[in-house]
Amino acid sequence: MQWLNRLERKFGRFAIPNLMVYICLTMLAVFLLDVIIGIPVSSMIALSRAALLRGQIWRLVTFIFVPPASGVITILFALYFYYFIGSSLEGAWGSFRFNAYYLCGMLGAVLAALISGWGSNTYLNLSLFLAFAQLFPEHQVLLFYILPVKVKYLAYVDWALFALSFITGLLTRDWATCMAILMSLLNFFLFFGPDFTRRFRDNRRYSAVRKNWRNQMRNNQNRF
Repeated sequence: MQWLNRLERKFGRFAIPNLMVYICLTMLAVFLLDVIIGIPVSSMIALSRAALLRGQIWRLVTFIFVPPASGVITILFALYFYYFIGSSLEGAWGSFRFNAYYLCGMLGAVLAALISGWGSNTYLNLSLFLAFAQLFPEHQVLLFYILPVKVKYLAYVDWALFALSFITGLLTRDWATCMAILMSLLNFFLFFGPDFTRRFRDNRRYSAVRKNWRNQMRNNQNRF
């Protein structure tokens, strides 16, 4: 992606290394304040159009720190999972490209909030998993800590959940969910869309070559 290469040459020095470490640690701190101390920090930093219009512009950034769960074990597992995926993507792409991917996801969530009224980091973090599965499809994880499953199969399930949630949102007129899903995938298709297009063209070209070869062989057989 030439545009990304140009951006990296200009702004690469501003990249934040180990970005996911800071995000996960801040999520953990917010969780501790919410659950243990009893300060409702999550509600103060969540993404809301109404709150933004009241001048609470910090929510444009702070929504990424809203913790994903309310249980201690659940959030520890989720944060480790986010850290593992984020650090793997950063290792494959470099800090700047990972920062750019996450920033594009944030912008998508903000657009969804401005259109529908609210936004969250849920689908943004799911888009990280889709990127991880695209780069490391054969990587195995232990499902329920027991069953070894390749990441690409979990990605199929993730796509199915995206589709099911989107269709359900359409049927129930839950436009907020529909917008959140669509906007959260902007970063994924922005980064991987050219690969899909190139692969589609290559497959079409290969199919055309095979078809021509079969026709030629059939014509040669008919001659004899």
